[in-house]
Amino acid sequence: MKRRTAPQGAAVTAVRTLLRARIRLVLAVLLLTLAPTTPALAGADGPSGAVDASRDSSPRGAEVVAVTRVADRQLDLSVRSTALGGRTVEVRLLTPDGWNPGDRRRHWPTLWLLHGCCGDYTSWTAMTDVAETDSLRDVLVVMPEAGWNGWYSDWWNHGQGGDPAWETFHTVELRHLLERDWGAGRDRVVAGLSMGGQGALQYAARHPGMFKATAAYSGSAHPLLNDESVNRVMGFFAGQNNDPLRVWGDPVAQRRIWQAHDPFHLAKRLKSLPVYLSCGDGTTGPLDPPGATSALEADFNRQNHALAAELKRLGAQHVTTHFYGPGTHTWAYWERELHASLPMLLGALRANH
Repeated sequence: MKRRTAPQGAAVTAVRTLLRARIRLVLAVLLLTLAPTTPALAGADGPSGAVDASRDSSPRGAEVVAVTRVADRQLDLSVRSTALGGRTVEVRLLTPDGWNPGDRRRHWPTLWLLHGCCGDYTSWTAMTDVAETDSLRDVLVVMPEAGWNGWYSDWWNHGQGGDPAWETFHTVELRHLLERDWGAGRDRVVAGLSMGGQGALQYAARHPGMFKATAAYSGSAHPLLNDESVNRVMGFFAGQNNDPLRVWGDPVAQRRIWQAHDPFHLAKRLKSLPVYLSCGDGTTGPLDPPGATSALEADFNRQNHALAAELKRLGAQHVTTHFYGPGTHTWAYWERELHASLPMLLGALRANH
């Protein structure tokens, strides 16, 4: 058997090195070919007239996979979320004048607007004049999807947790994405209606320092108030043929979980924040058709009065209430209350600036 001479060994080594380099090149080309691409957003306020959504791969479990311009200053981000089991959901942004997500030096204060049960991320722009409100032209408005009846919670799922985890999606995944790649700053306020009112109060309480103020319009402010309130929210939990115990569990056996999502029981964590609470009493009001009534609004009215009293008992100094009497559970009142609360919300964003 012949031994290789030194020149032969060097030649073999060179060939092997060349082969490895070619293999690496082929693999790199394949990876680039197979990598998912996101369509650029034509006409966005970026330096080249487009937003590159591929920048949004997040180490925290979510990524933007598509961007759609839906109207002037309005973008929809399609976000694939680990907290939601890998599903893709939408987040609508109402962008400020001069917004440029490519400019990493500028970050905008944000107003989170949370939708109610049976609505979605389009509700605020579809049902109110939020997009035409001049005082919101210098803030980034975030309107995230929260599920038909998601209740802004990481669902208990009979002790298993997992999908859906709306709270984690919003307060961790989405917050991180927006602040890293979409121009959101760390000064935030949050407001919502009905289910979203509960979400706004809950997020402000459960995540100290995340929001500088909170507002709830006809919000579910104390779902454990009495049996009627418990049964009503359980009815919402059961919507779309859902097992109602998946959300917070049984109101007796898992009472601690219920309390952990009940703004009344979180009042100590809210007492240092500016809080705005508004609600009608469920009777026919000035913005209702004749004869309209709402048992749901009457229930939420009692819940909001209970929360306001508890905040007062705890010594809260920054609570504004507008319990306006006649009025039902409808958008005409929520649009009005958004405008009424904006001076407080925007004032909190601009404090110390």
